[in-house]
Amino acid sequence: MTRIPLMLLATMLASAAAAEHDQAHTGAPVDDEQGIGTVAFNADCAEEAQQAFDRALGMMHHMMYVQARGEFDAITEAHPDCAMAHWGVATTLFQPLWATTPSDAEVARAREAIEQARNAVEDEREQALIEATAAFFEPDTDRLWDRLSGWTDGMATAYQAYPDDHDIAALYALSLLTEATQAEDRHALHDEAESILKRVWEEASTHPGAIHYAIHATDADGRAENALEMVESYGKIAPNVPHALHMPSHIYVRLGDWPQVIDWNARSADVAREHDVNGAISFHYIHAVDYLVYGYLQRGEDATAEEIREAAWDVSRHQGSFPGAFHLAAIPARLAVEQRDWEAAADIQPRVPDYIAWDNFHWAEGLSWYARGLGAVHIGDLEAAHEAEQRLAGLAEGAESGPDPRFPVYIEVDRRILEGFIAHAEGDDERAVELMRSAGELESSVEKHPVTPGALLPPYEALGEVLLALDRPDEALAAFERSDSIWPGRYNTLLGGARAAEGAGDPDAALSWAGQLLEVAPNTERDSMEQVRRLGRRG
Repeated sequence: MTRIPLMLLATMLASAAAAEHDQAHTGAPVDDEQGIGTVAFNADCAEEAQQAFDRALGMMHHMMYVQARGEFDAITEAHPDCAMAHWGVATTLFQPLWATTPSDAEVARAREAIEQARNAVEDEREQALIEATAAFFEPDTDRLWDRLSGWTDGMATAYQAYPDDHDIAALYALSLLTEATQAEDRHALHDEAESILKRVWEEASTHPGAIHYAIHATDADGRAENALEMVESYGKIAPNVPHALHMPSHIYVRLGDWPQVIDWNARSADVAREHDVNGAISFHYIHAVDYLVYGYLQRGEDATAEEIREAAWDVSRHQGSFPGAFHLAAIPARLAVEQRDWEAAADIQPRVPDYIAWDNFHWAEGLSWYARGLGAVHIGDLEAAHEAEQRLAGLAEGAESGPDPRFPVYIEVDRRILEGFIAHAEGDDERAVELMRSAGELESSVEKHPVTPGALLPPYEALGEVLLALDRPDEALAAFERSDSIWPGRYNTLLGGARAAEGAGDPDAALSWAGQLLEVAPNTERDSMEQVRRLGRRG
């Protein structure tokens, strides 16, 4: 096979995806000189500063926090009496949905910016936003939620006073989604956020916050189809903002629409390559690459997925934040586990690259140990599998004091799956099944984190594979059905469903599962497809 140079391949993929996207998505681009959507905050500043502030706020709504901070900074230098520019500097120093804890230096910088904002502010609406951000940075605490709760309360106060302000409404909806990560009844908070954002969008259809946060609001179980029209509009209002080009794929992952996932993330990665952060490529690039690799793996196009990974690894340095660490660990783990290449999985080295502060990122490191353990147990190295399981237990414990209470849950789900495979390998089959089921129940207690397109090996998919190995195809089929209802269109779930249905003596169901997989992965060269093609021919 002729190898295409890696950088050329990445460019070709992005260009092809962009062309396909232009054909698939009708509608003229929004006439927006700044290419970020429409923000009209009318800050209490000089007219020149107002326009610059609107652009910076738009970038913040796109969660391009570093870029927005640079623009807010420039305004404070030119117009030090613009209170909201100082607010913008402080507000971009925390990212509510990403669960990133600001450093001591960032807290100090934010407090200084807040003081400058307070000294300059004369408008009550602006004062409400400044005090909400101040409530995040004022506590002396290492617990992120102790900070976030102050901000969410402050945004509720601002929204009660100014419910018709589009930017306040959008940020308040974001605060509701932030609360939902901690709440027992997260669905009610998503309902309220969806309602507010839909109203803002109906009043201002190119508002970046309304569209972006609505995608986060509907990136949840059973909600993916709620805002498809808004999702489709995002790339049109911000054609050169990498996160805007990536965000629609959150919904298409939920729907198992892999061509769309590939399309959006190829465009996002292409644009994100131009974004530098202190000498490193912005994490928005590797974020898009992980989703892109995931999409190609679900289509069984493994060689393309590997080429994309190699192109990303050719970058000298990636941004070392939590998203960067997560994806640098996830991508090689996905390539091995999705292909069931257990030798490669067992060889994965945790804590690579070494410029990442891995001690801060328990969940990200856990991905490497999870894949390593899965590989070990499947090749019969139970000693290494037990070591990986213990590492996961330690990381889950360490994550208990981390910024996001979901992180230890995610790690524990993976640990139980791995422990289940170990129990099966050791002949304790009922315990294996029990562990897999408990992992599935635990997974349902939290929503998927927005950083990831999906699990390396979901619990019900793993359960189905164990039940197939135990020659219990009827139960296995039920497990694959459950997995597909949560994460539709996954290659290995569909493959398992076809095998289980055939084993259960249900040829119609086997044909249906096989047909779905042939539609999802028409061009795959995986050996596992031969059985599926045989079922298809039989049909």
